[in-house]
Amino acid sequence: MTTPPKLKKGDEIRVIAPSSSMSWLSEDTIKHATKSLEKEGFIVSFSENCLSTDSVQSSSISKRIADIHQAFSDKSVKAIYSVIGGSNANQLLSYLDYGLIKQNPKILCGYSDITALQNAITAKTGLVTYSGLHFSTWGMQKEFDYNLEYFKKCLMDNKSFDIKPSDTWSDDAWFEDQINRTVIKNEGFWILNKGTATGTIYGGNLCTFNLLQGTEYMPKLSDSILFLEDDALVGNVTAQEIDRNLQSLIHLPKFKQVKGIVFGRFQKKSKINIKKLMHIIKSKQELANIPIIANVDFGHTNPLITFPIGGTIEISAGETASLRVIEH
Repeated sequence: MTTPPKLKKGDEIRVIAPSSSMSWLSEDTIKHATKSLEKEGFIVSFSENCLSTDSVQSSSISKRIADIHQAFSDKSVKAIYSVIGGSNANQLLSYLDYGLIKQNPKILCGYSDITALQNAITAKTGLVTYSGLHFSTWGMQKEFDYNLEYFKKCLMDNKSFDIKPSDTWSDDAWFEDQINRTVIKNEGFWILNKGTATGTIYGGNLCTFNLLQGTEYMPKLSDSILFLEDDALVGNVTAQEIDRNLQSLIHLPKFKQVKGIVFGRFQKKSKINIKKLMHIIKSKQELANIPIIANVDFGHTNPLITFPIGGTIEISAGETASLRVIEH
């Protein structure tokens, strides 16, 4: 794997919209996100087409591809941030110049629908990419400290780091009301299967990751530890969706070589608790002998860790759970 250079103060971060357009963000969110990044010492620039909306919620494929290529080829740009998620980043995969990307290694960060882009680039080029904050997340005015802590640990520091559970979390529409936030005490990691493992991280948003199955863009799962999360767009049938999407992964020929699974936190309206997730896990014989940890701070709630796709992690699940990112 190729690890891109870490960020430092004074570096330029380019904001692109490989999925939904930045036009979907409020002006206040854009302003606050920009100021938050500038406060940390970064220069913020925006791709030419990040505000365009040519079809559904995005600009055209050609415009999004042009913005990605320009960001990777621009020597002044040190990191590339997605505006937000969406539903169509996988449209871009066959049009990307993977040679250009490989020759210009730099940080690419986002989550949700960006999972398709990140895992495809890592699979095709060997470049470590990062699941973490969108540009839009930087527009959050409160409950942001944990986000910033893991942004710095993963993208600014070369040292290994432990992933610890946040003290509190939230599942509120913070972008609609920045002041009256609802926070929930975090009960910590859930241990679903005991064991220890070291492996390469792949994954992100589960249903998006599954879009890569059967294509040249799917990472090899040998010696991997899968990080998996999903939103609750289907409401109280989220458990059924998780079950069948997880089963689809299990059917892959190389799944037997997966070393462990880490699940992100599920949204409240998903109705998924430790008992329900445990039932899904225990129903699958293929998962019986690998460590599985859940309720980790990534997914569609706040806060979010930043973690390396293509990086290396050690996980241990016994009476307590530990996760240590070794290479990122």
